Amino acid sequence: MDVVVTNEKKRKWKKRLLWIIGIVILIVIIIFTSAYFYLSRSLPKIEGNITLSVLQESVTVTRDEMGVPHIQAKNEHDLYIAQGYIQAQDRLFHMDLSRRQASGTLSEVVGEATVDQDKYFRTLGLRRAAELSYNEYSTEAKAVLKNFSDGVNLYIQELKENGKWPIEFTVLGYEPEAWTEIDSLTIGKYMAFDLGGHWKDQAFRYYLLQNFPKEKAYDLFPTYPEDAPYIISKEDLDLSSAFASAIIPHEFNGSNNWVLSGNKTESGKPLLADDPHLSLSTPSIWYQMHLQAPTVNVSGVIFAGIPGIILGHNEKIAWGVTNTGPDVQDLYIEKRNANNEFLYNEQWENPTVISEPIKVKGGKIIDYEVTITRHGPVISEFAAETGKEHVLSLQWTALEPSSELEAVLEFNKAGNWGEFEKALEKFHTPAQNFVFASTDGTIAYKAYGKIPIRKKGDGLLPVPGWTDEYGWSGYIPFNELPQTVNPTEGYISTANNKVVSDSYLYHISHNWAQPYRQMRIQEFLTEKDTYTVEDMKTLQMDEKNLQGEEFIPLFIERLAESKDKRIIEALEILNNWNLVDDAEQSAPLIFNVWMSKIPTVLFADDIPKETYELFGGRKMAVDELLRDAFANNEGPWMKENGGLTKVLEDSLLLTLDEIKVEQGANMEQWKWGKYHQVRFDHPLSGVSPLHLLFNSKGAIATGGSSVTVKAAAFQDDGIVNHGGSWRFVADLADLSKTWHLVGPGQSGHLLSEWYQNQLDDWVNGDYHETVVEEMEGKQLILQP
Repeated sequence: MDVVVTNEKKRKWKKRLLWIIGIVILIVIIIFTSAYFYLSRSLPKIEGNITLSVLQESVTVTRDEMGVPHIQAKNEHDLYIAQGYIQAQDRLFHMDLSRRQASGTLSEVVGEATVDQDKYFRTLGLRRAAELSYNEYSTEAKAVLKNFSDGVNLYIQELKENGKWPIEFTVLGYEPEAWTEIDSLTIGKYMAFDLGGHWKDQAFRYYLLQNFPKEKAYDLFPTYPEDAPYIISKEDLDLSSAFASAIIPHEFNGSNNWVLSGNKTESGKPLLADDPHLSLSTPSIWYQMHLQAPTVNVSGVIFAGIPGIILGHNEKIAWGVTNTGPDVQDLYIEKRNANNEFLYNEQWENPTVISEPIKVKGGKIIDYEVTITRHGPVISEFAAETGKEHVLSLQWTALEPSSELEAVLEFNKAGNWGEFEKALEKFHTPAQNFVFASTDGTIAYKAYGKIPIRKKGDGLLPVPGWTDEYGWSGYIPFNELPQTVNPTEGYISTANNKVVSDSYLYHISHNWAQPYRQMRIQEFLTEKDTYTVEDMKTLQMDEKNLQGEEFIPLFIERLAESKDKRIIEALEILNNWNLVDDAEQSAPLIFNVWMSKIPTVLFADDIPKETYELFGGRKMAVDELLRDAFANNEGPWMKENGGLTKVLEDSLLLTLDEIKVEQGANMEQWKWGKYHQVRFDHPLSGVSPLHLLFNSKGAIATGGSSVTVKAAAFQDDGIVNHGGSWRFVADLADLSKTWHLVGPGQSGHLLSEWYQNQLDDWVNGDYHETVVEEMEGKQLILQP
């Protein structure tokens, strides 16, 4: 009897459990279904008809299979209104976030967490510089800015009326303000910030001289100062704390580009390739578009929030850029008295003090002031009081009025090298290496931007600001900037490498990128007589590691006497490596992590992590320390850590220990791709549990590294956060079609079919063909 009762109870509990499970499943289905329908309601309308009252005539917008909008308008007025409206459809939150970051207004919508960041950008004054720049623009360019802004605002107004806001605005609980012309120019200034500075290098070198013997400090300098530097004590101005909260652009912001003449191509016309290296995120920093009106027909990419096409091609020309990386910033040591006056030529001057109140989510307002000397804003105090009698101010070309957008709009309509070069005269910042090709067969290169000429000093260190001995006397003349047209070699390439010889008359930079990408590009472009579009794609995805080619034989020889079994096994794997950073191999994992551990052994005990972040060109510096040591010229950093052999042993053992924890003891089973993975993070993905929502595809194994042509720089945890944000190839024999990759996709809407549809393509090198004639796709008619 007891057995029967027990079985009956079990059956009842099972039945109840099934009901509970069923109810839970139903609730989950309801939640996910409701969430899906809620999210899907904010998807933009991309087919049918929409009325925009400010249009003069109807505009056709065709989105192709990769989500690239092809805008066909009957006049420029309507073209740029449509461009603003369409960008906002796909990227409104991205655009708003970009203007807030550059303007220093993130705290209004994020809260206390971004106050220091806002203080930093308010101090720099990118928005103030954008406001000053507006009057530099022609009436025509101002009209483009206004029309673009009108288009964005038409979409914002539409959302205000229907309430179908992108989910990010709902999560953060705010609605965006109207778009303005200054917003677009501010985003342009932010790109100068991301690509055009070296003040942190000056600050780091100054920190070295404050804290270490001169010989040890100079061991990490790219060259010796021309004049004896003026050094104040760290008690008077502590560089290690002054910039602890500074926002430092990624060390590897750069790019690859190259162009081949028709003599080296199968088509008989030039081939051009470009892949800018920037932070990898969702959505992409780039937005691909095709703009067509009777006066312009241009295709390529633009930063979300800006009109025109900054990189790409029209019917006659194609162009691309890499970062020149010139020294366009200088830190000045300013002497200040108790009245907040600054000394200059034995006279005390009043600075300009600007009130920059910072609104913080929740109603709090922080009273914040920016002090600006004759040289520029005081940046050593944005986080805290770091000096009473001495502070650092910043002079920077990007804080001057400039008209880059005017140049971009002229690029879009240029028909030959002469017209393109003339447009370059208006592109002041950031300084870039432009490569160019035209259907008439011309190939060309020019480094352009405003690069200062210094009265005294060479940009290595902060200089005295209380005398007119230092400062800028002008800029390198346009006609004397590095340039080449139709070289006899039949090709031109740049990869952030040194672009001038030592005999060049002017100073451009102390820090150039490691040479390995440029070396590999040139190696590839001289291997055969003629090349095709497919060859260009292959080169952009090339994973050959020439840093390994240089150092591995030296490492193996130096550690040949080691008795450690793990070191012997690792060196054997490296000795058999084909020097390709293949995701499936173990050797690239050992080598790349090893190279990252060498500076840990050399510097971790002596240089605080926050200060080390200021060390620009640190990988190049470590390469030089190794080369010197192998040439029997060990410097103090190497000697004090036990010498070259011990540094190599210690860093390799650190490497092997770290990998073992993650991938086990069997080195042959290790894989670069288990560690080296790309994720394309969304700005809100760091907020748990939103990462489950915004980064639906997770991380994907990928090859390459920071020194390969397929650029894929990684963090300490192996996540690839920097690389070829856009890849582009054009054959000038037929500009009706070109080849692109915009990782991870076009749209910023997580339910869009174009949200992360190019993520796998980015890893595998699967390009999409973009046509500019008779394109097919989903069609939207914007009508007056």
